[in-house]
Amino acid sequence: MAEISQKGMYRTFPRSGKNVSFTHYCPGCGHGIINKLIAEACAEFDLQDSTIFVDPVGCGVFTYYYWDAAHISAAHGRASAVATGACRARPDAVTIAYQGDGDLGAIGFNNAFQAASRGEKFGCIFVNNSLYGMTGGQMAPTTLEGEKTTTTPFGRDPSLTGRPLHVCEVFSQLQAPVYIARVSVADTRRIMQAKAAIRKVFEIQKARRGYALLEILAPCPTNLRMDAKAAADFCMNEMEKEFPLGVFRDVDSPGARPVAVPRAATCAELFAEGEDVPPPADDRDFPELRFKFAGYGGQGVLSLGLCLAEAARLERRHTLWFPSYGPEQRGGSANCSVVVSGTPIGSPTVEHPDVLVCMNQPAYERFVGDVAEGGTVIVDESVPLNVRPPEGVRLVRWPAIAMAERFGVPKAANTMMLACLMKEKCTGLSDQNLEKALVSSFRKKPQLGEVNRQLLRKAGAF
Repeated sequence: MAEISQKGMYRTFPRSGKNVSFTHYCPGCGHGIINKLIAEACAEFDLQDSTIFVDPVGCGVFTYYYWDAAHISAAHGRASAVATGACRARPDAVTIAYQGDGDLGAIGFNNAFQAASRGEKFGCIFVNNSLYGMTGGQMAPTTLEGEKTTTTPFGRDPSLTGRPLHVCEVFSQLQAPVYIARVSVADTRRIMQAKAAIRKVFEIQKARRGYALLEILAPCPTNLRMDAKAAADFCMNEMEKEFPLGVFRDVDSPGARPVAVPRAATCAELFAEGEDVPPPADDRDFPELRFKFAGYGGQGVLSLGLCLAEAARLERRHTLWFPSYGPEQRGGSANCSVVVSGTPIGSPTVEHPDVLVCMNQPAYERFVGDVAEGGTVIVDESVPLNVRPPEGVRLVRWPAIAMAERFGVPKAANTMMLACLMKEKCTGLSDQNLEKALVSSFRKKPQLGEVNRQLLRKAGAF
């Protein structure tokens, strides 16, 4: 455990190299100043133990060397996507994504733009030094016209590589962000302005108000091939011409007006005709159950998973439904994962299902080896068992397709599988709510809902 000299930042940086008194940043780099300002704001708001930093790929990748808080390292360009998951999984925490101009402006632009468009509740601190710093000073989306880099040795030519990307200006067209600003750390006055803006980002996240983007212009002496003073002058005299400083959006400013964002439809409105069901209730005695439904597109495996998730919602369980399918409308592979739990769920992905339901041979052979020990595999009786389930996994063969054909409704094979789930008592949910969820899924065609209810009861008595 590193020794702490003040809240927010370590006294020494033992992971940053042999000399534990220095950072890994080059002399004159703006990242070091920004890191200090962020640590101070985090500590001054007493958020050190309730902040999650998402570290990027780039010069800021090692911020966990310096900030004494929780960290998640993201893949290149994915910091905003990871921050989305973090702020949703931990709405009680403050989430800050730290990204560079290459990381956010290039490979990660759509991740960041869509997060801002959704109004995700995290702050994005975006460091713009006009090039790719860590990998050798290549041209970035923010490289100035005529600026020389290792990949534009004669200067950036707009006719070949386009013009600089103005991230704040692009994001300010969106409705959801509550704060968008651009500052600099090129001199003392600008550093004080940057400190105030960083504090603003933390204030917004502490109050859970919404998405905030702060762009910070920072010198990079090494890759600009300048001394520290010349690099700072470049920021002030050249970069600020292209990227003017200022506040682009602040819904708390006098005269500013928050944009009304349409309310998303609830699950009840989408699925159960507006039936009012209270939110999930925590029940630590109810175990987390993981399901996988797989087959061909058109066999209703996605609908079957949705039905189970809706039944869980009706019982006020925490539940997630996650589909996966190919581009084919019919005939291609399709599967979905469903998680049902008595406590909040961390991820919708299911790698080792407790219950696997397979409608065809490819799905069975693909997923049967992943079933958790003590789990159950339900497979249509028509599927040849060329592969045996793992030891300790129960196998149930069920004539879903044949039964649907016998009853005169071939498309109801997924309803037959639901009957098997109910018969085997492996969902942890009541038959009443499973049946209710099935009928609700046909809300636009109520006559089919009643037909499937009768088919379900007939199959259950088989």
